[in-house]
Amino acid sequence: MSDEAKGSGFSRRSFLRGGAAGALSGGLAAGLLPEDAAAAAAPKDVDGVPTVGPGPVEVELEVNGVVRRLEAEPRVTLLDALRDHLDTTGPKRVCDRGACGACTVLEDGHPIYACSRLLIESAGRSITTVEGLGSPDAMHEVQQAFVENDAQQCGYCTPGFVVAAAALLARNPRPGEREIEAGLGGNFCRCGTYMGILGVVGAPGHAAGRSGGDHGG
Repeated sequence: MSDEAKGSGFSRRSFLRGGAAGALSGGLAAGLLPEDAAAAAAPKDVDGVPTVGPGPVEVELEVNGVVRRLEAEPRVTLLDALRDHLDTTGPKRVCDRGACGACTVLEDGHPIYACSRLLIESAGRSITTVEGLGSPDAMHEVQQAFVENDAQQCGYCTPGFVVAAAALLARNPRPGEREIEAGLGGNFCRCGTYMGILGVVGAPGHAAGRSGGDHGG
């Protein structure tokens, strides 16, 4: 450890502990443990950070409009819980490190990477996956636009792009180039269907609803 770090009393470990404490205390208050008394009595480590586990704990959250309860170890990510425990397989595991966006879901209306969030951090919150936006028989307008603009190929990135695009267009129905870059910049398509995706969000020169197979790069 550097002298500067020693003098400041700050370390990466203390930072991570502080972050974990904030996330965990939020989870305890929002559905990880249903009673305030139980949350207050939760075991704490030597720094006073509430701890749970290592065994499974009960977590309650809303997924696509339905309240779900499950038991999982605190180390389980939201993505693993959705796919392996709740059979909600729209969010895809591709990079598994918060870099590609294939696992994008909405948490209380905001897009997040499900692979980089612990399930217990989402306790008590509302999660929307691509399944919650629409179905093959009643597609969300963004899902329909992906079809009409030929904005998918292998399909692995598509659920994350659909969710991110829906969140972008909910905030701004007519986004400009910078808004599109900011809203979709965390999602990547290895097949290169970006021209079709631009058509979905209505980029200049790519009106929504355009059909065709010119994916571009």
